[in-house]
Amino acid sequence: MSGQAPYGYQLEPTVVEGIRTKKMVADPETAQYVKLMFEMYSEPETSFGDITRYFEEQNIKVYGKSLFRTFLSQLLRNPVYAQADLELYEFFKSQGAAIVNDASDFAGTNGCYLYQGRDVKEDKDRCLKDQILVIAPHEALIPSDVWLKCRKKLMTNKTFQQGRKPKNTWLAGKVKCGHCGYALKATHNPKSVEYFRCTKRIQTKGCPGCGKIRKPEFEEFIFNAMRARFKNFQVRHDKEEKVNPKLTAYQIELAQVEAEIEKLLDTLTGANATLLAYANKKIEELDTRRQTISKAIAELSVETMSPQKEQELSYYLDHWDSIDFDDKRKAADGLIISISATSDHVQVEWKI
Repeated sequence: MSGQAPYGYQLEPTVVEGIRTKKMVADPETAQYVKLMFEMYSEPETSFGDITRYFEEQNIKVYGKSLFRTFLSQLLRNPVYAQADLELYEFFKSQGAAIVNDASDFAGTNGCYLYQGRDVKEDKDRCLKDQILVIAPHEALIPSDVWLKCRKKLMTNKTFQQGRKPKNTWLAGKVKCGHCGYALKATHNPKSVEYFRCTKRIQTKGCPGCGKIRKPEFEEFIFNAMRARFKNFQVRHDKEEKVNPKLTAYQIELAQVEAEIEKLLDTLTGANATLLAYANKKIEELDTRRQTISKAIAELSVETMSPQKEQELSYYLDHWDSIDFDDKRKAADGLIISISATSDHVQVEWKI
């Protein structure tokens, strides 16, 4: 295989049937962090926030960056880490997944690949029906019982903070303390000046705090930054081609790779051991390429915005004083990934 291995693994050269290739093996440093993520989340009371805060406090980086919830959520769902035994087989079978290998192949050693079939529902993270499960050639890192605890917990989770709408600031969830990385919480006191406060400072006194950040002035500062950023984006956007040929080429290549994977999966039913090994190897290579292409598409798409979305953001920013709280939240979500702030320094990570 080629490309980048999943987090926790590394690629090592090998020879299969006289063909030089690469195989996935556990990476000594990052595999321990993958195991820690699963062990922590398998505990009923542990949340994504608990794990990301622990990693931040221990200064453990993932690909050179702080661990974030979306990455953690996808990692914990991925059966590439799960030791495929009969318990795992029965779980996927009960969920309606299409399992390519026989039950006898689930010997509790190897990991699995999970692919989307043609009839997969939109909510693929919760519903496994019609997704395709294939035994992978690499050794897995996580015992099936631990992986299943995490997977079942994820399937019953509700969307983050569902039913709890922020009400004190339209920047809720976006602003982090510039010292410790914990969320900044907006105080609510209509009779006095309102501030942003570091939640770690409030809870444990374990941070010096973000200093005095007045909520009205800070919101005004971020709004002006959003407006300037969006105008700059429009200027650049107007000068660029409306269709990015590189993005289009990647999208075409991705469709071709997915079609090749689907053809190979169709050949696996009833295949002998030699053909099964060959097909699994090719699928692994194609899947790595698919991940590389998907990442490239995501990176190029950061600078791509639909005309409808652009019009919506333009309206919000031009009518800021008259739009409601939820629309201000939508504008912030459309432009900002996160904000790191203290009274002396503000750094915004933009989506455009």
